[in-house]
Amino acid sequence: MEYTLEVVVIPVSDVDRARDFYRDKAGFSVDFDGDAMPGVRVVQLTPPGSGCSIALSDNLEALGVTPAPTPGSYQGMQLCVADIQEAHKELVARGLDITEPVVHAEQDGGTFMYFKDPDGNGWGVQEYRVRAETPLRSAI
Repeated sequence: MEYTLEVVVIPVSDVDRARDFYRDKAGFSVDFDGDAMPGVRVVQLTPPGSGCSIALSDNLEALGVTPAPTPGSYQGMQLCVADIQEAHKELVARGLDITEPVVHAEQDGGTFMYFKDPDGNGWGVQEYRVRAETPLRSAI
């Protein structure tokens, strides 16, 4: 039996503002924007090339997430790219406030940059050069 991580639910205070941020500044695609159940709106977005999406909501308790985390409380979510300099240029051009890439270690996987969404949920972007030639499932 395989288990795949395909959706991470992220708490936000303003669904429209968060959707616009992830779509316009981070470059995610909107997969779904509507009610998951009466009165509970969810926006699901996917980063380019990813098999995992995020789902944004301001009413996680109604979705059965208890206790509901507070907006801005998620830290350490991570995206991987094959070329961090290209990713940095693209994200800055989109208007994303992101740090310069920092080399923490010389080996592949040791370079990162960071950003936060409007609520303060924190993301890292890791350069993993092997992704340019080897798909994720083959790299493990």
